[in-house]
Amino acid sequence: MNTLTEKRTHNLIVLDMAGTTVADGGLVERAFASAAGRLGVEPGSADHTEKLDYVRATMGESKISVFRHLFGDEDRAQQANTAFEEAYGELVDGGLVAPVPGAPEAIEELRAAGRTVVLSTGFARATQDAILGALGWRDLAALTLCPADAGGRGRPYPDMVLAAFLRTGAVDDVRSIVVAGDTSYDMLSGVRSGAGIVAGVLTGAHDKDQLDRHGATHVLRSVAELPDLIARAEA
Repeated sequence: MNTLTEKRTHNLIVLDMAGTTVADGGLVERAFASAAGRLGVEPGSADHTEKLDYVRATMGESKISVFRHLFGDEDRAQQANTAFEEAYGELVDGGLVAPVPGAPEAIEELRAAGRTVVLSTGFARATQDAILGALGWRDLAALTLCPADAGGRGRPYPDMVLAAFLRTGAVDDVRSIVVAGDTSYDMLSGVRSGAGIVAGVLTGAHDKDQLDRHGATHVLRSVAELPDLIARAEA
């Protein structure tokens, strides 16, 4: 069969968490405000506004990378990251995260179809585990990945997607990977990995224009629509 027309089976699905499968109601901004305050950034100041704008623009990126940009030296970046993770963890423990409507059902449908699902995040492992525990999702996906699991580089690098590809062995071609996320960095990560489907969802940080401009092959209202999209792509 001609490889240019060969139908592809998309059996590796790499899903972002916050904003894509997990609704956190803006907890990233709340946790950032707490972390910035601990480092002396005055709420309401121009400095605070500028830093918060950068956090919003880089949603999906590894958080330690964001803090390295914002605070310069490594010690302050690590302090900010630790404070952020602690604040976010406390908010998670307070019951302030929930599944995006239809997300767990979509994941179960994908798995029932024989596809391997991986959950990825820009958070540290401790925060990712706290979210998974709070939602009862520890066994929902075949694999969960944070930047440290892929050599330390998070999005927009393709490393976590490629780590999923290598660790699961679920497909033999990167074009058989599906990446879904709510941010421009999710899109860039998927495009750079060579994934065949890079789906943006409108339940999180960025709008359709941002997702399209950064390489989305499709834009969905929600990850709940992903199983149908994949089925259509394979038909």
